[in-house]
Amino acid sequence: MSTRFTFYCFSCSHLCLLVLFPFFHLCLSKQNSDRVLCMDGERQALLRFKQGLIDKTGRLASWVADDKECCKWIGIACDNTTGHVHGIHLPGLDGHCNWEEFANRKEYDKASKQKLKGDINPSLLDLQQLEYLDLSCNDFGGMQVPKFIGSFQNLRYLNLSNSYFGGHIPSQLGNLSKLHVLSLGNFRYNFDESTSIMNMQWLSSLVMLHHLDLSGVDLSKATDWLHVINTLPSLVQLHLSYCKLSHIHPNVPSLNLTSLSLLDLSLNSFDSSMPPWIFNLTSLLSLDLNRCLLYVPSTHNFRNLTNLEFLNLYGSNFMNSPLVLKELSSSNLISLDIGSCGVSSLDLDSLHNLTNLLSLGLSSNELTNRIPKSLGNLCNLKEIELSFNNFGNISLTYLLESFFECKSSALESLSFSFSGVSGHLPDQLGQLSNLKHILLSENYIIGTIPHSIGQLSFLRTLDLSVNQMCGSIPFSIGRLSLLEVLDLGLNQLNGSLSEWIGGLSSLGQLTKLVNLDISFNLFTGVVTEAHFTNLVSLNSLEGKENNLTLRLQVANWIPSFRLQRFSLSSWVLGPQFPLWLQSQKDLTYLDISNTRISASMPESFVTSFHNLYYLNMSRNHIQGTLTLLGVPSVEVVDLSFNDFHGKLPSLTYGMFPTILDLSSNNFVGSLENLLCSNGVSATRVLNLGNNHLSGFIPECWDEWPSLEFINMQNNNFFGEIPRTLGSISYLQLLSMGGNKITGRLPSSLSNLTKLEILQLSRNELAGSIPTWFGTKLTLLKILNLRANNFDGNIPHELCYLIHIQILDLAHNNLFGNIPRCFNNFSVLSGKETNSKSRFSFSPIYDSWSLIAGESLVMKGRQDTYDTILGLVMLLDLSSNNFSGHIPNEITTLKMLKFFNLSRNQLTGRIPERIGDMKALESFDLSVNKLSGELPMSLSRLNSLSSFNVSYNNLTGKIPIGTQIQTLDESSFFGNKLCGAPLTQADGCVQVEERANVTQDQKEDGGEDWGFIVSVVLGFVTGFWIILGPLIVIRSWRIAYFRIMTKVRNMVFYWYA
Repeated sequence: MSTRFTFYCFSCSHLCLLVLFPFFHLCLSKQNSDRVLCMDGERQALLRFKQGLIDKTGRLASWVADDKECCKWIGIACDNTTGHVHGIHLPGLDGHCNWEEFANRKEYDKASKQKLKGDINPSLLDLQQLEYLDLSCNDFGGMQVPKFIGSFQNLRYLNLSNSYFGGHIPSQLGNLSKLHVLSLGNFRYNFDESTSIMNMQWLSSLVMLHHLDLSGVDLSKATDWLHVINTLPSLVQLHLSYCKLSHIHPNVPSLNLTSLSLLDLSLNSFDSSMPPWIFNLTSLLSLDLNRCLLYVPSTHNFRNLTNLEFLNLYGSNFMNSPLVLKELSSSNLISLDIGSCGVSSLDLDSLHNLTNLLSLGLSSNELTNRIPKSLGNLCNLKEIELSFNNFGNISLTYLLESFFECKSSALESLSFSFSGVSGHLPDQLGQLSNLKHILLSENYIIGTIPHSIGQLSFLRTLDLSVNQMCGSIPFSIGRLSLLEVLDLGLNQLNGSLSEWIGGLSSLGQLTKLVNLDISFNLFTGVVTEAHFTNLVSLNSLEGKENNLTLRLQVANWIPSFRLQRFSLSSWVLGPQFPLWLQSQKDLTYLDISNTRISASMPESFVTSFHNLYYLNMSRNHIQGTLTLLGVPSVEVVDLSFNDFHGKLPSLTYGMFPTILDLSSNNFVGSLENLLCSNGVSATRVLNLGNNHLSGFIPECWDEWPSLEFINMQNNNFFGEIPRTLGSISYLQLLSMGGNKITGRLPSSLSNLTKLEILQLSRNELAGSIPTWFGTKLTLLKILNLRANNFDGNIPHELCYLIHIQILDLAHNNLFGNIPRCFNNFSVLSGKETNSKSRFSFSPIYDSWSLIAGESLVMKGRQDTYDTILGLVMLLDLSSNNFSGHIPNEITTLKMLKFFNLSRNQLTGRIPERIGDMKALESFDLSVNKLSGELPMSLSRLNSLSSFNVSYNNLTGKIPIGTQIQTLDESSFFGNKLCGAPLTQADGCVQVEERANVTQDQKEDGGEDWGFIVSVVLGFVTGFWIILGPLIVIRSWRIAYFRIMTKVRNMVFYWYA
């Protein structure tokens, strides 16, 4: 349980009941009177109202025409004397709109089926004596709040909250002058649309209003909101959370909200100082300014708020001030949330004597030490939230020491997730006997789970996921009869799971367990259906990546639970298909990948799950043909690496999944059946690679505009690339390698400006490499055109691909010089860094992601790279007809790892500064016409593991280095080289080392123009420094000649 949820429960729900309970009692008590007589006109109005509603669960079954006493119908309250209908009480979810108010998500989803839908019939206008109308927590599909509701002149209570209305709230509601309660909050049907109020002036007419809830309504245009609210003197509760307010009005001359006890302005971005008028609301019991972007107020005095019990200032950085905290230290606070306020452990010393405190939120702060004992009465604290701090490997035992010293701790919820906590789970944890929720995920906790955990008889949530715990699960957990959530995933727990579950099963205590996650551990053993007998409430079972086997003893097993989420990836479920899963009609998430299933999948299997959105059965050997009809809600379909055969399935309108992966199967035939189905697809990933598909690729791609990933590699497609592929503007990866595609590249592909990976290798494409690769596809990181029939020069524009990491043009008919501008490649030269080890695509939020793979030839061997593809830096121009010198600029590619220029017509010397390419692991220059000696800088290539210069015209001694002498001597054959690793000189021509030779001499054998220019410049500079002043300045010239005359006389005198 989060601090936010506790705040919500204590403040909003509790205070709302205080205000409304007398009215509920009045209306509903009248329903039970035997003297109530129903008025026929109003009964007919109610029946017409029912006709407009969609009631799937029969909540209004008692509303029948034959029953004359409508006052006894469900949700109807009448006046005892007149028989007029006074109240309609039809909230969905029993009035509990928030899913957090339910025991678990399964219970919420079950209750959600009771929501009323449809229209609100104007026949309700016949109920002129209506005082109470509650249609909250239903689903009216975004329709506008009916204007006619403003005509109920006697209405005192109107609650339409959380019922998914849309559009503008009608100003006619301002006619409800007797209204005490107006609740229109959280209408939002989706995050793209929200209900709004342009002008709030009509609210000024509701002078009797006690309770106003407009949470989630867009009030960004209502800049006078505070002025209007200030005209409601009877207001007790004001809920304006997430209303897009930006003006908080710091100065209010006269404040009329003297009765206000609850103020909720949370989730608005005011970005201003905290206004002084808030400290004048002395009747406040609850104040929620969570995430309001408020900073230090010019004047603040929390001491004025003497009645304050609930305070949420999450995200208010001014709360790290000791002065502000001291003001709170003497308050009567019951709940305090100062999470994400930059509070340090030292700051907490200022927050003392909060003896009434029951809930404390300190998440996302800068805490490094335990909570000081001076902070109130820690033994009375029920909830503490310390997640997302950095305790720097402080042990959990030390952090909880103050609680362990309590004779009887009241602590019910303990949260230290993502806080860097280390050490063992303390055995004293069993002393905190009132604990209901333990949240310790994403830490560094080691050791075993203590047996004392079984003493926590009230425990409902135990989350120890993503730690480093080991050992087996203690049997004492079986005593936790109220446990609903058990998450032990991503640890190093081991032992026989069958013994543990069997122990639980024999104890029969975990009947309330809803979510069980033991994934990514080291469990072993065989599990049977008997082990799950008593887990009757199980809703989510996650156990992926363990060494476990589910072996059924009963062929037609029907489990006692009804799962929504099931993931046993890497268990052994096969070889038979697990038909028992068809009994789990409520499944939304199903992952049985890599479970050794080799039987056929029944045609009816997928259609058994009407709410399924995630299906992963990859990496099995499932056989048979495939149909995907009848599951319109599915978003992810991953059936890759199986043995499905036959034609691709057709997709009907509305059934297009976001992700469709049918790769690595045995599908045959054309794409027509799949691609050219009716309707526009919302699919973002289409993976059909590694099948036996054939035929022309159809021109239907304009019906798939959302695609980001297309893989059709390693099939038997022929013909030209479809022009309509260029219409997919979001495309990031296009892989069509390993087919028989012919023709030129269509110019429409230049529209794919978001493309990062283009893989067209091993086809029969022809023509020149288009210049728009460099001018339009500027985001390309991988360009693979290997093994085609491209000809011509490499266009200069290709150098504009500054993000390129893999450029493979090998085995084509390209000719001309290697461009000098390759030094523009920012990633390969190290000017731009790439920290990603893989190219992954995660189009939707969940655990599914697709990792791009690429078949590359490196070190003379072809391999597929996927998980480390982002780290591969490759330039391969081999097996073409390139000529001329290797440009010196190529040596600036300091991050290049795999460099292949073999089997060309290159001449001249190997660049002397080749040793600057220190990341090189593979370097192949074989079968060219290179001459001269090997550069001495080769000895600096310490990462080199594959090197080949065979069959050139190289001479001289092989340089000595840490790697070169370890290479095979065949790498140097066909030259006139000598020295290790060669055992025979084979006509070696020794070339003496030349010192102080300039780079141009080494490369071209010409004059050292740098030396000549420097000599000339030196001469000219010296000449003008000495003689220039003598020519320009007359006094210097006279002095100079006088000195020279004296020198001449002295020399003459000396020789005389």
